[in-house]
Order: sequence, then C-alpha cells, then structure tokens
Amino acid sequence: MSDATTTITLSKKNPDPITLTDAAIAKVAELIAAEAADETLALRVAVKPGGCSGFNYDMYFDSEFSDDDIVTEFGAVKVAVDAASADLLTGATLDFADGLQGAGFHITNPNATRTCGCGNSFS
Repeated sequence: MSDATTTITLSKKNPDPITLTDAAIAKVAELIAAEAADETLALRVAVKPGGCSGFNYDMYFDSEFSDDDIVTEFGAVKVAVDAASADLLTGATLDFADGLQGAGFHITNPNATRTCGCGNSFS
C-alpha cells in the first residue's frame, strides 16, 4: 500500500497523529463533496472513553477548530485531531476498504494493546 500524498502539519505539538491511505483520502474527499456545504469541512478523528475495551474511535465532519487541534492536510482533505486524542492516535493509519466483507473505514493503531471484535473499541 503506497502513500504518495504530501502531509502538511499545521501544529508542531504532536505532528501527524494519524495518516490516511490513498483509498481513505479518496473516500473522505468524495463524502465531503457530497455534503455540498458552504463551509470548509474537515474529518475529525477523536478517541472517546467507552466501548468494551475502554476507548472508541469517533469520526465525523467538522467545520470548527480549537487552538489545540492538530490539523493535517492530505491533498484537499483536512483531518482534525484534538490534543487529547492525538496521544492515543500517534502512528495510527486510517484506511478505507470497499468490498463485500469488511467494507468501510478501519483504523490501525499501534498504541492499541487490545481491541474488541467490532474493531471500534480498544485499550
């Protein structure tokens, strides 16, 4: 899997908390275009307490940013991560698969010591 995209980090605090594969970039760009919003949207990736393993991933489109957000650009796609989530996501990769089994977004996180069967919860 090659990642020939250029990453521009807008914050120096915790650079590149998560990277996106080319497939994920293409799908996020497609979904943002379908929103047809008048404002600039970014994919927000966050870690929230909960789930059967301790933490859940949360992803949604956002147009508001905090001063401590880490905003990274992958081509035309912006990804925002809050400072608290960044520590838990550092080194993680977001991928998108389109197929009969396992279709959708998937996060590979080297910080996860345990994951549940659903793949959305980790510790």
